[in-house]
Amino acid sequence: MSCATRYFYAEDLLPTSLTRTTEGSISGMADRNRTTQRVTPLELFFDLVVVFAVTQVTAFISHDPTWNGLLRGMLLLGALWWAWASYAWLTNTLDPEEGVVRLAMFGAMAAMLIVSLATPDAFGDDGVVFGVAYFIVRALHLVLYSIAGRGDRDLLRAVIRIVPTATLGPALLVVAGFLDGASQLALWGVALAVDFLGVLVGHMRGWRISPEHFVERHGLVMIIALGESIVAIGVGAAGLPLGTGAITAVLLGITVIAALWWSYFDWVAFVVQSRLAEATGAERAALARDAYSYLHLPMVGGIVLFALGLEVALAHSEEPLPTIPAIGLCGGVALYLMAHIGLRLRIGGGFGRGRPAATILLLGLIPVAMNAPALTALALVTTVCTMLIAYEALRYREARAWIRSRRGAFTTEEVSSVASTPSRIVRRRSRTEAER
Repeated sequence: MSCATRYFYAEDLLPTSLTRTTEGSISGMADRNRTTQRVTPLELFFDLVVVFAVTQVTAFISHDPTWNGLLRGMLLLGALWWAWASYAWLTNTLDPEEGVVRLAMFGAMAAMLIVSLATPDAFGDDGVVFGVAYFIVRALHLVLYSIAGRGDRDLLRAVIRIVPTATLGPALLVVAGFLDGASQLALWGVALAVDFLGVLVGHMRGWRISPEHFVERHGLVMIIALGESIVAIGVGAAGLPLGTGAITAVLLGITVIAALWWSYFDWVAFVVQSRLAEATGAERAALARDAYSYLHLPMVGGIVLFALGLEVALAHSEEPLPTIPAIGLCGGVALYLMAHIGLRLRIGGGFGRGRPAATILLLGLIPVAMNAPALTALALVTTVCTMLIAYEALRYREARAWIRSRRGAFTTEEVSSVASTPSRIVRRRSRTEAER
């Protein structure tokens, strides 16, 4: 059975609005929604710039581990994330490897690379360079989306609705490059607020989403973010003798990273994918906006903060962590799990038990990390994360196995039924379906 068939049994199960061919589409530009497409090599190539950008943000905060540095770092991450998310929506609609779109994507990559290079001094001498390059990235996005909407009036209207805020926000960042201090930070905050909230206009009418591609694209960027934590291990351990302490810290760090990966890809990604595929029209677009464009930002932010704390913990394993690295090591993972809780609420679930409890424990470890050796704090964070994974794997063993066996090809009603059904009945159902 092919991958596309395994997920959605081909395009006959997708809503008509997502399977029709866009009339009047530009020659050489295939509608991504006509079939269940996978992420293309050019999209992965584009994401390489994101890898560098995320690394730059982590380095920015590590060079200024203060509250001011943390605030500026999170503002930078917000801007970079929204630029990436904009192109994730675009390439969900257009095939980026065909015709003029390919050249425009290369242009956007070049501009995004300049943005990344300017990131370390985006609040200083390179502020204008950052703002102008960022404006170009966003302008190219709007141009390409307008081309995509030529044969789709609803989509074109949706694009036109966001033009004012999608140009005003980046323009304000250009102006912020000429300022400094509190006024600069305030203008950055206003710019991001305008940009992030602009998509709420029109209640997401007209936007098109191909669920399988959208979910895969965001899953890959999560792996990119987790890769930043692995890079942090290498940076933090650089030059250290590989004694027992260093090896222990490295193993603890990779265990936490593995737990973060597990908590996302083991079953959460499949449940959200099924909910996204089940929704249609504006409801689907709004869910994609909230669950991915909004709620994945704190997930990535939490991973970046953890990478910062992990890097410092490895370099100074026998010393207590300073305030910001301590917040990063413990609070970063807590922020990541908070976003998971928000995601669960958004798709219609409850708070749950394991992740809220783990979040509270991790927040309680911040003062411990500021007073105990960093290696001890890292060991405690690792313990909380592994206990969470073990709890979910054992407590929801049958439901988890059922979800994974269908890999997104189920309805919200079905998964809710399985979650509330005794394990022995779930096992019996699974055996019966396997025999069929």
